[in-house]
Parts: sequence; structure tokens; C-alpha cells
Amino acid sequence: MRVLLVEDDADLSRQLKTALADAGYAVDHAPDGEEAHFLGDTEPYDVIVLDLGLPKVDGVSVLERWRREGKTTPVLILTARGAWSDKVSGFDAGADDYLTKPFHTEELLARLRALLRRSAGHATATLECGGLRLDPRAARASVNGEPLRLTSLEYRLLHYLMMHQGRVISRTELVEHLYDQDFDRDSNTIEVFVGRVRKKIGAERIETVRGLGYRLTALPGETAPA
Repeated sequence: MRVLLVEDDADLSRQLKTALADAGYAVDHAPDGEEAHFLGDTEPYDVIVLDLGLPKVDGVSVLERWRREGKTTPVLILTARGAWSDKVSGFDAGADDYLTKPFHTEELLARLRALLRRSAGHATATLECGGLRLDPRAARASVNGEPLRLTSLEYRLLHYLMMHQGRVISRTELVEHLYDQDFDRDSNTIEVFVGRVRKKIGAERIETVRGLGYRLTALPGETAPA
């Protein structure tokens, strides 16, 4: 899953980028409103963390532009402004959630998980697909109750497939949502990671739809473990 972090405080940005990466996200960073609007307009993010007090263009203006342009990416506003009127302005501009500084990083991560669940139509915190189970809170996955040992990119791949299980996902879409902006993207490497994940969860769980992409499904007759 890919996050755009819009924050002008360098120290806080470094801390949040580390926490988000440790939680299994690919993270891009924008230090001002102009770059934030450009990235949000040109890159496909799963969720955006947006500060309001930004240089060049303020966060509310950036959010309003995104929404006018039809961008529906979930946005969590992160700001030192705690007045109720600022919260109302943020929600009216199109924000999906609001967190006031100072805050606990775990709360930020929990709110992002909730936004991602709602945007993908999932009601529960744990993702399940037959015998597959993935817990975004702990960044852990298992198959038939047995823990999976996954690299960070393998985990991102499985997480994205499970968030969108049953839907055909192209290699291009996977590249756009698994790697940050600075990564040397190559759609051919997706085949390598899909192959590795298949070996760990069972090849038949990830279907190749020729010419279109991949689809994660439960095995016939399979039910989730108790």
C-alpha cells in the first residue's frame, strides 16, 4: 500500500516515514503544498496524510483542488490546529479523518488502517481469504494457521492483493501501489515477487489472467481458519 505524506517539519517527516515503512507502506513525501498537489494529481496513492499549515499552498486549498479534480483518495488531515472550526473546514474540504498534533504514532497508523479498510469495503481489521489471514496491525500473515515469512515487498504485494481479492489487478497497478516514487520501477519484477509469494501461500491461490494481471481467490471449498 502506498502513502503520500505531506508534512513540512523535517524531523516529524523522518519519524513518520520510518514508522510507515516499518508498518509495510511505500512512502512518498512532499514538504509543501505545491509538490503535494502535483504528486497527488499524478501518482496513485492508497491514502494521504496531509498537514494543513504548509508552505506555498495551505493544506485545505490542496485538498479542495484534489476533490474538485475528482480525486477520491482517502485523506487524513494532520495538523497542530485543534479548534473545532479548523476541523470543520478540513472535513468540508473533503477530508476523511482528522488527527491533531501532538499525537501517538500508533493512533495515526490505526486511523490509516481504518481508512484503507473502508475505502476497500472491508469491515474487519484482519483480512481473510480462505485459509489466508493478514493482520495489518502487526504486519503479519499466515496460511492455514502457519505464519508466513515475507520480505517487505512480498508483504506489500500480498496485502494489496488481499485488500482487492477477487478483482483482476494488472502489473502496472501493482507497480504503482507497491513502490515509492524513487524506486527504479520495472513491471517485470512483479512476476518475480508474485512467484515468490505463490511458493509461500500456494500457487493456485493467485490466478494469472492472461493479458490482464493477477487475481487472489480462496481455494474451492476453503474456509477461513477458526
